[in-house]
Amino acid sequence: MESVWAVVVTHNRRQSLSRCLDAILMQRRPPDRIMVVDNASTDGTRAMLAERYQQVEVLALTVNEGGAGGFHRGLAQAHAGGAEWLWLMDDDTVPESGALEELLKAVAGFAAASEPSVFVSTPLWRDGSVHPLNFPTLERRRPERVIAAATRGLMPVRAATFVSLLIHRRVIDRFGLPPKHYFLWGDDVEYTSRIVLGGEDAYFVPASVVLHDTEFPHSFTAAEPSRFYYHVRNTLLTARGPDRPARDRLIRLWTLLSTSLSYIARSRTAASVSAVLHGIGDGLRMAP
Repeated sequence: MESVWAVVVTHNRRQSLSRCLDAILMQRRPPDRIMVVDNASTDGTRAMLAERYQQVEVLALTVNEGGAGGFHRGLAQAHAGGAEWLWLMDDDTVPESGALEELLKAVAGFAAASEPSVFVSTPLWRDGSVHPLNFPTLERRRPERVIAAATRGLMPVRAATFVSLLIHRRVIDRFGLPPKHYFLWGDDVEYTSRIVLGGEDAYFVPASVVLHDTEFPHSFTAAEPSRFYYHVRNTLLTARGPDRPARDRLIRLWTLLSTSLSYIARSRTAASVSAVLHGIGDGLRMAP
């Protein structure tokens, strides 16, 4: 099996990070190398890593570049270091002991010549329910692909998040890196959907299970206005991205409209309206 690097992005959550790393180290099939991208934490994260996790490589950023910047930088370094497969997750992701093993079993189920490039785990919340923020967008429009995947115990995917995503280095060779300038939210959906639209196959692996240990099983519509702004801006940036089919653009714009209206109706504050308007303005002004 080709080498697997785990890439974890963190910022000021050393307790969550410790739980994540402990779970990675306890994998039945552990990754060959583990890299933590530390987004300029100030809570003692680096001291903890130096004391307790000497086997973990640390990419220490001098400023907080957000989740998008962290994954951008981490993927670039792991790719340059020779990683064949890259296993991506946030610091509040806790993979079950067989999570990586099941992802690699799914890889091994394909002939080398037709091996897909992207595999995604099942993201659960604390009560065992599917996490609404991270469940992948499944392919439903092409029944032949759905049936073929189901015979392998998989489901084809149109887009996914970076909560336990396994990608091959050829994805980076062909599509480059995730958009660093997104800062927070949407970079993973933009990247994975761009990969799939570009002709690469992606699959959901139900047997690979991780806990996304957020405080609440929220979606982005429950976020504070300062965070929802990024959902609005980045969804619009994705819709404006080059080479996206008209149908995909319409899906992104409908998502933007429906979630923004729902958010404003739910929040009923001037701050929520401002976040949406500011996000739309910057989403139109910035380069995709």
